[in-house]
Amino acid sequence: MNMLVDGEWRIDAYESTNEEGEFDRQETSFRDRIRADSDAEFPAESGRYHLYISRACPWAHRAAMTRRLKGLEDAISLSVVEPVRIDDGWEFSEEYPDPLYDEPYLRDIYTRADPEFTGRVTVPVLWDKEEETVVNNESREIMRMLDTQFEEYATRDVDLWPEGYHDEVDTALDAIYEPINNGVYRAGFAETQEAYDRAVSDLFDALDRWETVLNEQRYLVGDALTEADVAMFATLVRFDHVYHTHFKCNRRPIHEYPNLWNYAKELYQLPGVAETVNFDHIVRHYYESHADLNPKRLVPVGPDIDFDAPHDRDRLEANLPSDLTGDAARADD
Repeated sequence: MNMLVDGEWRIDAYESTNEEGEFDRQETSFRDRIRADSDAEFPAESGRYHLYISRACPWAHRAAMTRRLKGLEDAISLSVVEPVRIDDGWEFSEEYPDPLYDEPYLRDIYTRADPEFTGRVTVPVLWDKEEETVVNNESREIMRMLDTQFEEYATRDVDLWPEGYHDEVDTALDAIYEPINNGVYRAGFAETQEAYDRAVSDLFDALDRWETVLNEQRYLVGDALTEADVAMFATLVRFDHVYHTHFKCNRRPIHEYPNLWNYAKELYQLPGVAETVNFDHIVRHYYESHADLNPKRLVPVGPDIDFDAPHDRDRLEANLPSDLTGDAARADD
C-alpha cells in the first residue's frame, strides 16, 4: 500500500499483511481530543472543525452518520474525496474539491499538519481550521467526540452513548470490531488460505451470534440506538454490494439473515441516514481501487436489494428519541 514517509509520498511503502498472510491494519496517528471545555487545547466550538470523508469508506461513514444523527451540519463542515483511490491516494477534484486549501490530494492535508509525517493517509480526518492541524483520524474516537462534546451545537436530541449504557456500548464496539468491521478486510486482503479461512470463520460466527441477539432486542445493546449500531451499520450496508463478492465473504449475504437484514433496513430508514450512503461511491471504490483483487477493474451491476423495503423491527421495544421518530423526524428529512 502507499503512504507518506517523512512527508514524501511513496508507492508500495506499506506492507498490509504479516508473515502469516494476515491483514495487519496500521494504527492511526493523530489522537488528540476535542472537549466541551473552553480551556481545552481543542475546545468544542461551532464552525472551527472540518470533517474530511469518503462516502465509500465505512470508517468515514461512521463519523458522517454520527454528525448527521446529532444534527451537527451547521457546527462541523464536511467535504468528500473522490471515490476511487489509486496510486496517489485519496484525491480531490473539480466535483469534490478541497474547500479549505484547494489541495489536489488528502495527503497534502496531512503534510500541512506535519510536514514530516510518516504513515497511511486515511479517512475520516477531523481538522482544526484555527490551528490548521489534524486533531484526530481515528473513526471510533471521532464518533465519540461528535456524540458527546458538541451537545451545545447539536440540533437533534440524540444521544448515542446514553447514560446507563456506557460499558455495554464500549463492549459491543469491541466485540464487533475485529470479527466484523475489520473482519471483512481480514478476509479480503488475506494472502494465505489459512488466514482467509480464519477471518471468514470469525466473521460469520460473529454475524450468526448477532443474528440471534437481534431476534430478542431491537439494537446491539438493547432498546437504545447507540454508537455500536452506527459502527455495525457501516459494515452491513456495504456487505452484499462489495464484501460478499469482492472480499469473498460469500458464505451468506446479509439479506438472507432475517434479523440482521431487517435491522439494517431500519437503520437505513432513520431520518438522515440514507443521505449518508452512496452506493455508487461504495461499489466503484472497492472494485476500481483494488487492482490486486480485481485486475480488470470491472464493476458489477448487482445485487438488486432494497433498503427502503418494510422492516419488522417494530415488533421489538425501542427507546428512540423523538427526533428520530414520528412527524418531527420526517419533517427533518
